[in-house]
Amino acid sequence: MSIDIEMVSQAKVFGGFHKQYTHPSKVLQCDMKFAVFIPSSASTDNPVPVFYWLSGLTCTDENFMQKAGAFRVAEELGIAIVAPDTSPRGEGVPDDPDGAYDFGLGAGFYLNATQEPWSKHYQMYDYIVQELPELVEAHFPVSTVKSISGHSMGGHGALTIGIKNPEQYRAISAFSPITNPTNCPWGQKAFSRYLGSDQELWKDYDSCELLTTRGCTLPILVDQGDSDGFLEEQLKPQALEQAAKQVDPSLTLRMQPGYDHSYFFIQSFIDDHLRFHAEYLK
Repeated sequence: MSIDIEMVSQAKVFGGFHKQYTHPSKVLQCDMKFAVFIPSSASTDNPVPVFYWLSGLTCTDENFMQKAGAFRVAEELGIAIVAPDTSPRGEGVPDDPDGAYDFGLGAGFYLNATQEPWSKHYQMYDYIVQELPELVEAHFPVSTVKSISGHSMGGHGALTIGIKNPEQYRAISAFSPITNPTNCPWGQKAFSRYLGSDQELWKDYDSCELLTTRGCTLPILVDQGDSDGFLEEQLKPQALEQAAKQVDPSLTLRMQPGYDHSYFFIQSFIDDHLRFHAEYLK
């Protein structure tokens, strides 16, 4: 990997290090940031597995790393964490003309856009699946063993990417994922602009559609708060559960009473998710 990365910041935490980097992305045609946690056990002689985290609408690489409280258990388990940004950014990267939070900057939806002006930069699927792992594996003491997780829009990304690439990941999990974006306002707005009017193309980025047509060989854990304000209109976890029943993948959907869509919810169950992934990252 010839691409250089530049460290922006670092801090020691629970014995390991949290570091933030910037790098030029050939796939996205802009400079990108990502954050990484490297546990103290990682070395050239002992490369560690990687837990990829995809964040939600309006987020950056910083939200999970600063709010989730994941480092203590990641250090204990010897797992690296990588958190990319949620969209391309920078001069010349188009944004929603109305400045809306659910499209454009901070809302890449982890897909490869096909429509102008979005297609030049909004290739987040290829960035997450190909470019970023190659970069991480070239620059850090990590192995090629990895799993994927995320929240909300990032939960959608984790599910669709994991289902479509079972040879690359060992497990999938999600908090409050957008499970059926072809059938919710957030997804319909994004897909119609990034992918165009042909709704058959949308199905390739819908975890319910993907489960029905492809199945899934990876174990999946989903946590959803039942006091989430987006539950019925946007997230639709029951649609994912119904799709899973048709093809019988290993899906565990846990409805958590009283929890909302926030990082307080993620803090409450992130240890469970890390231990779930650890079982398959050995």
